[in-house]
Amino acid sequence: MKTTIVQNRIREIRGQKVILDADLAGLYDVETKAFNQAIKRNIIRFPRGFMFRLNKKEWNSLRSQIVTLEKGRGKHSKYLPYAFTEHGVTMAASVLKSRKAAKMNIAIVRAFIALRQFAIKYNEMADQIKELKTTVGNHNEQLNQIYDTRGNLLEEKAAIKSREERERIGFRRSTNQ
Repeated sequence: MKTTIVQNRIREIRGQKVILDADLAGLYDVETKAFNQAIKRNIIRFPRGFMFRLNKKEWNSLRSQIVTLEKGRGKHSKYLPYAFTEHGVTMAASVLKSRKAAKMNIAIVRAFIALRQFAIKYNEMADQIKELKTTVGNHNEQLNQIYDTRGNLLEEKAAIKSREERERIGFRRSTNQ
């Protein structure tokens, strides 16, 4: 299974990367209701950091972002969905115990790892850009100092030259003595 299919189902909710129960059920090729029943039967395997239930505000916000959401009677669950973190997704595969679930779990774990690696690279690049901005800023200051010094030297040279070129006034020494 392509990692991008899984990555497209990963969302960020409450500052965590999660997959919703309906998306997981679809990936594992089981009905959402059956999936949630299996989770509830093994709820001890899912501590607080492994999954959480969305609140109504989060769900409404998320539903407005899902373009392919079908409308009509009986098309939506009357229960708020569960969101599974990376650890919860791994545990869900062990609850389902099917060959398909095991294969899908590998793909899902790879997708989470790819996202984490992307985030690390993004942070490294952001740090490098920040460092470059600082370096360029320092170079600008140094160049401005060089230009100012050069300008001052040119002004001094012009002042000296104008003193040398001006006509002297005062007593002249006679050369006949």
